[in-house]
Amino acid sequence: MKRSLPHARTRSEAIANLESAVEFIQRDIAELKTDLKEMRGDISSIRTTDLRILFRAMISVAFELGALMVKGFGWI
Repeated sequence: MKRSLPHARTRSEAIANLESAVEFIQRDIAELKTDLKEMRGDISSIRTTDLRILFRAMISVAFELGALMVKGFGWI
């Protein structure tokens, strides 16, 4: 028993539809790659800013802890 494609599509029509679908997929992948490149740049700048804020916070905590130790031990 021979199976036929739905709606009596020929092989050439099926191949044309597959080729069209592959072209859409390739275009979508190219757009995703472009979006990822843009996001990498944004994330890199955010990481740099966050690192600076974290470093400043660590330095201020170290100074405050030092001042607390000086006062607590009566060094001044």
